[in-house]
Amino acid sequence: MFDRLRRRHEWAFFMSLTRADRALGTAWWAIVVLRGLLPAAFAIGMGVLVGAVEDDTSLVAGLVVVGVAFVGMQVLVPLHAQVSANLGDRLSSWLNDRLVAATTEPPGMGHLEDPDLTGDLTVARDFDLGMSGPR
Repeated sequence: MFDRLRRRHEWAFFMSLTRADRALGTAWWAIVVLRGLLPAAFAIGMGVLVGAVEDDTSLVAGLVVVGVAFVGMQVLVPLHAQVSANLGDRLSSWLNDRLVAATTEPPGMGHLEDPDLTGDLTVARDFDLGMSGPR
């Protein structure tokens, strides 16, 4: 089951994020997880806060959870955008370095005349220029 998943192009792309830059890739994944968890924490905190108001008990726990979740949701959006831009630049450079190595290391020019390789190089160029796929 996992072999089929690992052969998918999406899996290869997302795994290449941490290969291009381990720190930025890890930060990007952590922010993705946090941005997924914070709305749930906000909803739970809101429930705790409403329950505390109804029961006339301390509001501190609910307010702390709601406040931290709200601020986190507001701060993580621009932070995630910046980390994504920096990681995209690093990934592009890493992929270009790999492309140069793959096309210049084999001796001779015969490998560059392979139609499959030519098609792959065209796709890579179009992707890097933003003509196909995300920038």
